[in-house]
Amino acid sequence: MSKAGNIAQGEFKTALKNTDEIELIVTGRVSGRKTSRPVWFVQEADTLYLVPVAGSDTEWFKNVLHNPTLTLAAGGITWTAKAKPIMDPAKVGEVVEKFRAKYDAGNVKKYYSKFDVAVEVPLA
Repeated sequence: MSKAGNIAQGEFKTALKNTDEIELIVTGRVSGRKTSRPVWFVQEADTLYLVPVAGSDTEWFKNVLHNPTLTLAAGGITWTAKAKPIMDPAKVGEVVEKFRAKYDAGNVKKYYSKFDVAVEVPLA
């Protein structure tokens, strides 16, 4: 990775420490337009995990399946990466448990309706 890439990665990781919500920007699979929405996340080392609120029925997740390149924004810093869908039930369960630990199980139950998929985003 270039020195500039290392700086951007460091700035983005720092921005993540100061927020519980990031902006997710994906490309529409039909329209080709970029759309954004706020999402919760869990970070583990050089990986971010996202859980779509309606699981595999979530529109942004369907868009990621079609075009895995997405952009995340936090504190004015952006990070573009290729997302990797997680469909293995055991791994999805691990990610959901991390969300419950970070955001409180009651909040996760309140906002999320389906837990059949997750998304992994590399930060390196």
